[in-house]
Amino acid sequence: MALEGGRGGGEIGGAAAATARRRFRNLMRRKPVDSDRVRAEGQPVLAKELNILELVAIGVGSTIGAGVYVLVGTVAREHTGPALAVSFLIAGIAAALSAFCYAELASRCPSAGSAYHYSYICIGEGVAWLIGWSLVLEYTIGGSAVARGISPNLALFFGGPDSLPWILARHQLPWFDVIVDPCAAALVFAVTGLLCLGIKESSFVQGIVTFLNACVMLFVIIAGCYIGFQIGWDGYKVTDGYFPYGVNGMLTGSATVFFAYIGFDTVASTAEEVKNPQRDLPLGIGAALSICCLLYMMVSVVIVGIVPYFAMDPDTPISSAFAKHGMQWAMYVVTSGAVLALCSTLMGSLLPQPRILMAMARDGLLPSFFSDVNKQTQVPVKGTIVAGICAAALAFFMDVSQLAGMVSVGTLLAFTVVALSILILRYVPPDEAPLPLPSSLQEPSHLSQEYDEEKGRDPLGDDICNTPQIKDLIVVEPMKDPLLDKKQYKGKMDEMKRRKIAASSIGSACLGVLVLTSSASATWLPFLPVCIGCSIGGVLLAAGLGVLSWIDQDDGRHSFGHSGGFTCPFVPFLPVICILINTYLMINLGGDAWIRVGIWLLIGVLVYIFYGRTRSSLIDGYIPVARANVDRISSGFVS
Repeated sequence: MALEGGRGGGEIGGAAAATARRRFRNLMRRKPVDSDRVRAEGQPVLAKELNILELVAIGVGSTIGAGVYVLVGTVAREHTGPALAVSFLIAGIAAALSAFCYAELASRCPSAGSAYHYSYICIGEGVAWLIGWSLVLEYTIGGSAVARGISPNLALFFGGPDSLPWILARHQLPWFDVIVDPCAAALVFAVTGLLCLGIKESSFVQGIVTFLNACVMLFVIIAGCYIGFQIGWDGYKVTDGYFPYGVNGMLTGSATVFFAYIGFDTVASTAEEVKNPQRDLPLGIGAALSICCLLYMMVSVVIVGIVPYFAMDPDTPISSAFAKHGMQWAMYVVTSGAVLALCSTLMGSLLPQPRILMAMARDGLLPSFFSDVNKQTQVPVKGTIVAGICAAALAFFMDVSQLAGMVSVGTLLAFTVVALSILILRYVPPDEAPLPLPSSLQEPSHLSQEYDEEKGRDPLGDDICNTPQIKDLIVVEPMKDPLLDKKQYKGKMDEMKRRKIAASSIGSACLGVLVLTSSASATWLPFLPVCIGCSIGGVLLAAGLGVLSWIDQDDGRHSFGHSGGFTCPFVPFLPVICILINTYLMINLGGDAWIRVGIWLLIGVLVYIFYGRTRSSLIDGYIPVARANVDRISSGFVS
């Protein structure tokens, strides 16, 4: 009886362990590059309408918001002084690190979903779900916050903050401490309707709005230069010098203005709608970021040159700078630029969200309602309408400015995961092929099936094996050349060992980044614990980075996804530095933002557990190709 009880307890424990392992594998299951597979399965696809000029317009329009018209005053007064342009340059270089990673993945995997899609391919379903869920929140709150900022700027054209027509003005609801904004909601609905017309139409309108905003910024630069040469650039003659707050102040300013570059990732979300994604996506991302950086720096050089940094108006630095030199009318030009920038950013905030929802629905993680594509306009109309209604409701009822930190968390999480995906792609690229698990594979015995190498190879280079392409093979005779098979088996074992070392090194580098940035940000701790933490993190980071730079990258990276596109340079250093910068910025966003994001991610975990986990399109599981080959070779060698 005791033996039977012990045996029963062991069986229960073994079953629980097997269940836990299976659920963990579900979180780590990865999908193939699937833009061509989607078309082969007959699913509705988005219209390929975008070229490089439209991508640049989308990128610049989504990035340059009204913040630049305010940010230059605040950052110059409090952090940088005349060195504001240097801070914008450093921040632009830091943003370019993420842009390089996005450019390679977007050209290799040109499908809707952006960071969600890349993390699903390279990391696994669990991380991809959290990234997609956080991006949904980011774009909803981001669009609502932008819409709430338009009405105060519009009011200036009617004579003041409270001069809007009654139907558009803000009102406080009686018996509620809520200020509604009908103008913001109306603008969100207008942009939603425009996006439903089609990607060609919406990108054309966004291009016009972005061009007009760029013209306003050029006016600021040209008129400012005229004033600067007249007065001798008094702003640079201050007694404090070019770095009044030192190098630390300049770097703090760089961290602040870094968020002015967020928006170029919108270009990656339109990857499935680009005519030539291998060429146009990297060029579009790079050109958009370069134009934004150039405009930011030129505006900064002019404004801090015509007004001393300590005399700047923190709320309206550009308008007040021109007013001090007798150009009061320039206020209306600058305000027009702010309104145009906000409208363009609103379009850039609402454009990616339905495409991410569509990608998640295609993978079975969300209801198929979101994957519907309108046959006439070839855009996800249903998802666009739902996203627009949610953003309009938030913009109407809530002052979402306090939730802006949640937008930054979602963006930085996406940037970090994309950089990590580059490391995985180069050193341990996905080597898995989707197929159902036959009953013979449920036991730890030899594989009874293998891939048809000729028929089962996807045009993209992935070893995708569909059910009709699987043929039974029973190994009944020994291999003809045991020595050759032994050599192949040894080569496979060496490759698996290299992949394990690479994976451990990536983990060491990421852990080192987390320890280093957490210790450096813990200013409330005594000096000694901070030094110890930074030392441990630095050693882990250096060890992981050193091994990654020493070992060879995986040959499988050449056949991953579409070939002939952009290749991220300076791997592994560039992605690791990108992860380091983004992690440091995330940790310093503040506890309130993380609490709110944590609640949202917890809701997402519950949705995944009760819906997405059991409805995933990868529910049948994956069998690693490398394991199948090794088992086949070893079984033949033994027999």
